[in-house]
Amino acid sequence: MNARNDNHGSCTPSRREFLKTSSAVAVAGGLSLARSAHAAGNDEIKLALIGCGGRGKGAAVQALNNAAGANVKLVALADAFEDSVDQAHKLISKRVPDKVDVPEERRFAGLDAYQKAIDCGVDMVLMCSPPGFRPQQFEAAVKAGAHVFMEKPVATDAPGVRRIMAANEEAKKKGLLVAVGHHLRHEVKHREVIQRIHDGAIGNVLFQRAYFNSSGVWVRPRRPDQTEMQHQVRNWYYFTWLSGDHIVEQHVHDLDVCNWVKQGPPVEAQGMGGRQVRIGPAYGEIFDHHAVEFTYADGSKMFSYCRHIPNCWGSFSEHAHGTKGSVNIEGHGRAVLRIDDAEPMTIERGPDGHQLEHDHLFAALLEGRPYNEGDYGATSTMTAILGRMASYSGQIIPWDDALKSEIDLCPKQSAWDAETLVKPGEDDLYACAMPGKTKVL
Repeated sequence: MNARNDNHGSCTPSRREFLKTSSAVAVAGGLSLARSAHAAGNDEIKLALIGCGGRGKGAAVQALNNAAGANVKLVALADAFEDSVDQAHKLISKRVPDKVDVPEERRFAGLDAYQKAIDCGVDMVLMCSPPGFRPQQFEAAVKAGAHVFMEKPVATDAPGVRRIMAANEEAKKKGLLVAVGHHLRHEVKHREVIQRIHDGAIGNVLFQRAYFNSSGVWVRPRRPDQTEMQHQVRNWYYFTWLSGDHIVEQHVHDLDVCNWVKQGPPVEAQGMGGRQVRIGPAYGEIFDHHAVEFTYADGSKMFSYCRHIPNCWGSFSEHAHGTKGSVNIEGHGRAVLRIDDAEPMTIERGPDGHQLEHDHLFAALLEGRPYNEGDYGATSTMTAILGRMASYSGQIIPWDDALKSEIDLCPKQSAWDAETLVKPGEDDLYACAMPGKTKVL
């Protein structure tokens, strides 16, 4: 999981240029879509899992149990830490014992483990390690000619997003399938209600609201025998270079839905945030709340709120308000459509999108259809990064300026004893961004 410092500074398109390709799917490489999956007459799809945490284990089981009928076998595991690899092997083998063939020599640990797993000659890679590692892992998988499922977000800074965009263009040229873990894009209630919005059911969308308010996530305090790099990677959620902050790591789901409604990303953002409650050496540098106003090209607004504070109102939801009605969507619940004075229409959730996204990916692979979610994966991630830039700086940040930012959050070297860019202070606390002082461009 080598966090090397490649900026791809030449790939800095404007928002308009980015949108020109955001809906395009490569078709020229269609004949090679199932190339590696059916090599030498073998219909077995060899799978590698990179990132063996909770989401990685879940994604692997879902891929192996896909409803498309694809014959998938897990043949390699990789993670920064050996105990995570061992735990994943035990759990996945217990859940799907006939679909796991990962002997000791194909279980890899360390910051370079991802490359070793890819080099096992796999047909598809599941990328579920911390988001800060995503760009170089995606580049490596595309270079090797492997299909990819990568979790969201796809990067943690603008240079990383540009790397993803460049590698995704190469994936299209090679006819590789690329899926991104925006499971809401695959859920029945989201698909149906957003299609109705696009068909004009609620008229012109005037504004949207988006929430990811929760009590927070796990904490992994420092161990006495850890280097600073080991501590940060183990406790990755609380460091911006690894997670992007929770506005990027979690709230990106809601921001992606709002972009889907508007059929494109915003043009600018302004907002505020801070670290008021979640303070201590174990909590790294990220904020515990963000509130951001995004503006789209047509002048409409999206009001974004995310919070990690216990004993507060919680919500994971998206809301669109138009000239003829409104839509309320619970992330893991139902959608309700209200049009003028008519009776509200309720659309149930349907099957879990975490499983559906794998079903849809493998169905495309078996049918030889082009399949690429990399463009909106990059757009939604950049939208969340734009929001973080606004709340960290306290400034109005234009999309084009944000995407061109050369601020690279990743360490310059990838080693357990390497120097980290972020360090604890004398009180063992990590400094957080200070609006009005922190530079984001």
